[in-house]
Amino acid sequence: MTLAVETTDLKVQLRLTDGWFTACDLSALTPGRGVAALLPDGRQVALFRDRADRLYAVDNRDPFTGAAVLSRGLTGTHVGRPFVASPLLKQRFDLVSGECLDDGEVRLTAYEVRAA
Repeated sequence: MTLAVETTDLKVQLRLTDGWFTACDLSALTPGRGVAALLPDGRQVALFRDRADRLYAVDNRDPFTGAAVLSRGLTGTHVGRPFVASPLLKQRFDLVSGECLDDGEVRLTAYEVRAA
């Protein structure tokens, strides 16, 4: 079996306060896996593409440990909500809202994301 590399000119873009920021090529996102990208202000964002080709972007920094690791977390769904689980302490974060599903007091920044 031969796997073909996806070819596309589409870019993954995030809405920041001053407009759309191009983070990477869409082909850099493998469904079910995360990728970290550096924002212009030096922060990191974790980008995800699910198996239905929906795109998500949240802060890459785990608020419980301070480590920039969420792009390495496991993705899944809970009651229809897509999430990423931190690879360190396993807290789950909603990929749409950034809310921690295990501690409602904690939230990540979630970004509007598109392929353009």
